[in-house]
Amino acid sequence: MKNLLLILLFIPLVGFGQNANKKKKEKEPEKPFVIIDDVPMFRSCKNVFKSQRRECFQNKMTKHIRKHFYYPKYAFNRGIQGRVFVQFIIEKDGSISEIKTRGADKSLENAALKIIKKLPKLIPGKANGKPVRVPYSIPITWKLG
Repeated sequence: MKNLLLILLFIPLVGFGQNANKKKKEKEPEKPFVIIDDVPMFRSCKNVFKSQRRECFQNKMTKHIRKHFYYPKYAFNRGIQGRVFVQFIIEKDGSISEIKTRGADKSLENAALKIIKKLPKLIPGKANGKPVRVPYSIPITWKLG
């Protein structure tokens, strides 16, 4: 396990979420992370300067993933490694919904899903002073070293 290497890259998703609303017309369209006035935040980022909140969010996300990261036994025993792309919505109330995973192996996808489900309730993003749904995407890479 000491050879285990975790690589995290943060990619705010610009266009995700628009197609997800075709199924449920009553929901408002998501606002991409790029065009909102206030980015979603972890509660501990609340007192950070507005210009540093995006960076604070990413740092807290990294800490959360590292804290809850594990290598699934199935994948570890078979030498399976790879990247899992996780997409989710940060809702108007700060909860996480519509988690989707796509990756190298189902066991890695399930591990990524469990990590994201453990996220605390966040402070929602805002546009025009009102809370909005914000899509977010992050790749998580499992690599044996």
